[in-house]
Amino acid sequence: MRTMQTNKVSNKLGNPVYPIMFAIGVCHLFNDSLQAVIPAMFPVLAKEIGLTFTQLGLISFTLNIVASVLQPVVGFISDKKPMPYALPLGMTSSFIGMAGLAFAPQYWIILVSVIFLGLGSAVFHPEGSRVSFMAAGSKRGLSQSIYQVGGNSGQALAPLISAFILVPLGQKGAALFLVVAAVGIFILSKISAWYKKRLEEESLANKKRKLISSLSSLSKKQVGIALTLLMVIIFARSFYVTNMTNFYIFHLMENYGFTIQKGQLFIFIFLALGAVGTFFGGPWADRLGRKNVILLSVIVPIPLAIILPYVPIWAVVLLLILIGFFIMLSFSVTVVYAQELVPSKIGTMAGLTVGLAFGMGAVGAVVIGVLMDHVGVYTTMIIVSLLPLIGLIALALPRDRKATV
Repeated sequence: MRTMQTNKVSNKLGNPVYPIMFAIGVCHLFNDSLQAVIPAMFPVLAKEIGLTFTQLGLISFTLNIVASVLQPVVGFISDKKPMPYALPLGMTSSFIGMAGLAFAPQYWIILVSVIFLGLGSAVFHPEGSRVSFMAAGSKRGLSQSIYQVGGNSGQALAPLISAFILVPLGQKGAALFLVVAAVGIFILSKISAWYKKRLEEESLANKKRKLISSLSSLSKKQVGIALTLLMVIIFARSFYVTNMTNFYIFHLMENYGFTIQKGQLFIFIFLALGAVGTFFGGPWADRLGRKNVILLSVIVPIPLAIILPYVPIWAVVLLLILIGFFIMLSFSVTVVYAQELVPSKIGTMAGLTVGLAFGMGAVGAVVIGVLMDHVGVYTTMIIVSLLPLIGLIALALPRDRKATV
């Protein structure tokens, strides 16, 4: 009986469009690899220009706050009036920002450049998530994972970008990523044509796209509480990941005597396993339930993160692998969970959840930078190691049903 019901749900959702699912995932990789150039430049900027940790934090803040504030706005607007060709326009903004970043002679020009990069990201993420949803059919978790793992893979490239491009070539090495942006603009133009055609087909058929939720019927108050809990979980995760991405390299250099290149390889391990975790999170959530995967993602990293600042170097690698995998396991799942809480606002929920991740990363970058300037690198790492404890509030989230078999 349950299998028959599940098959009916799958039929209503339709068949996945795999070429579009993978294409938008690749473009997400391009978009976030452009964003990854910013933290990748931190050791170079600190060494060559003499920027303080606070100034580096403000660069990250500028990038992420623009993206976080505008993403829900873009999502809200596109829920009312979809914008197929906003995708290549957003990548064009990133192209301009990257050009400015590569050749900026002064600190304020760097800040202006990252505004363009933040704007491009703000446009890309909610519309990209919408395309992923439209192409998903009955594979919502899988599609969102493919989309998000593209982005997290792009972020994971930051240490390699730093070690093998920016350290040898300096600031101008960022100009190489103009090629990435140009290819992204081309692919997104093709995706936008499919997006536009799909909208026209739905309009002719007079269909309303509606998300079939795996959550039971909830009151507005229950939805509001659940969204608040979800936002706090995203806050804790984003704050912690920002620390690892932008500042953990300085801990490795100060306490383990690493060079920039060697330290960045350790950061790459963390981010690469985060991308792997992101990929598995969606399909696992389809089978095990959204809440179960979110709980797994918040509970497992807690003891690992707490002991990370104290362990010898051989244990650091193992802990980075485990923390990276599990803490990012829920990245795509929280997006889908939010969309199912408010099925009528797909773009808004995508913009809100991913935008909040950027926003919390922005705030985290400034707070961590100030802490490191005032209490030191090691003490800051100990303080930040307690953040995953906040994720325990996931126990109070409404339980969902398994979406697919």
